[in-house]
Amino acid sequence: MNRCVSLSLALALAALAPAIASAQVLGPVESPQAAASAAQANQAAQAAALAAAQAAQSDGQALRRNFPQKALRGTILFGTPPYIQLNGNVTQMATAYRVHGYNNLLVMSTQLVGVKASVDFTLDVAGQVYEVWILTPAEAAKQPWPETPADAAAWTFDPIAQTWTKP
Repeated sequence: MNRCVSLSLALALAALAPAIASAQVLGPVESPQAAASAAQANQAAQAAALAAAQAAQSDGQALRRNFPQKALRGTILFGTPPYIQLNGNVTQMATAYRVHGYNNLLVMSTQLVGVKASVDFTLDVAGQVYEVWILTPAEAAKQPWPETPADAAAWTFDPIAQTWTKP
């Protein structure tokens, strides 16, 4: 359970409270200028609440994902399940494959038909793609990252920093 989201939403509602209270205390507004000023204050409060809600959503999405050492990097084009195009080669996903979205939640593969993304992925013992993580732009910017099992075997992985070092 993410308590930060609840706190951010509570703060957003607290930001709206003065605007709501002033509208209720003032009652009907008599002049057009006062009406415009009240409308602007209400819009500003709503904008602040929306910004706080978006910040709460982005805080939840800013989690740090740790990828396994055997994860490889590639570009994937999702076709009709279980078919994919991985780094330009048509292949199939493994029997019990999993696809993680930006927020690390599982994504149904039928939602991804036609989507092209930069991903980290693992292979099963048969060489089929078993687990996929769709990368955020910040995660995709981490370079270098191995694209083949031979690269992964030759390079050194730091699991804490989630970085690879070429020999």
